[in-house]
Amino acid sequence: MNPALIRSWAAVLLLSVVAAAAGCDIEAGLKQLAQRKAGHQRSTASGSSGDTRTDWPTNGSRPPAAVPRPGDGITIASFNIQVFGTSKAEKPEVMRVLADVVRRFDVVAIQEIRAKDQNLIPQFVQQINAAGGHYDFVLGSRQGRTSSKEQYAYLYDASRIEVRAGSVYSVPDPQDLLHRPPLVAGFIVRGPPASEAFSFTLINIHTDPDEVEYEVDALADVYEAVRQNGDREDDIILLGDLNASPQQLGRLGRLPGLRPAIYGVPTNTRRNKEYDNILLDSRATTEFTGEAGVLDLEQVYRLTREQALDVSDHLPVWATFRPYEAGTGPIAAGPRSPRRQ
Repeated sequence: MNPALIRSWAAVLLLSVVAAAAGCDIEAGLKQLAQRKAGHQRSTASGSSGDTRTDWPTNGSRPPAAVPRPGDGITIASFNIQVFGTSKAEKPEVMRVLADVVRRFDVVAIQEIRAKDQNLIPQFVQQINAAGGHYDFVLGSRQGRTSSKEQYAYLYDASRIEVRAGSVYSVPDPQDLLHRPPLVAGFIVRGPPASEAFSFTLINIHTDPDEVEYEVDALADVYEAVRQNGDREDDIILLGDLNASPQQLGRLGRLPGLRPAIYGVPTNTRRNKEYDNILLDSRATTEFTGEAGVLDLEQVYRLTREQALDVSDHLPVWATFRPYEAGTGPIAAGPRSPRRQ
């Protein structure tokens, strides 16, 4: 097996060990919400496109980039690849788009992996790297209360980013407040001196749409516990499919300094919901450049609505960060206000 893939599987095996050490504070915080858990219904989205063309674009050239990926900037993205399993993997046109999407970013948090075959992500990474990339992955354990389990993953450009040792774990949830407890992982930018390189921790989440009101409250405790888990990392970024707009984040949205990178822009393929986001503490993560947005699959890849929905019912969301810790690097720039897109 590829040595890079072996390293990634080793990271997966660390999940249960590290969770025991990092989970005590999170567990204590989640207990406070145990009595508040209840069902919450969400209306389903509907919509259609008048264009029913089923042939996929055959132009072999790569579509123009819609995401800035400057050599001195780091792009972090989140993408719910709807029901990402063997059926989707058997559609070459869909997989071509998915591989190209990942190559546009330095780190991508993936939600809704539903494959019992654990070769899905390693094979997907091989396809991404077939064009000359150096991507690697971290894959979480299968999560869920029902037989329909899901996994989280992080796909990252190993030539620009590395995983911090001992930083990967699934959030423990003994009170069963979260249908799919988040996957946490720490990263650091390669290239700058270690003392100056931007390091950050990601919390990858896909909330249950039927219990979103209570899960976003639980995520407030998760966020604070990850921030205080002892590794002294101040740049904590929660990202994923929240099934809630920025106005519906409950206690999570009321945490001091926490702000969404995406605001007022639909993040689903039907363009009528704002469920996916990247949340960061604006007081601490001043490395955020203010550049953030949503990758429109129909526009960028010249797809019909039907074809875009074959890829996913969600769109990738992204944000850009400086590669140096605030106050260090060639130019120690201060924080900027975010530019809404």
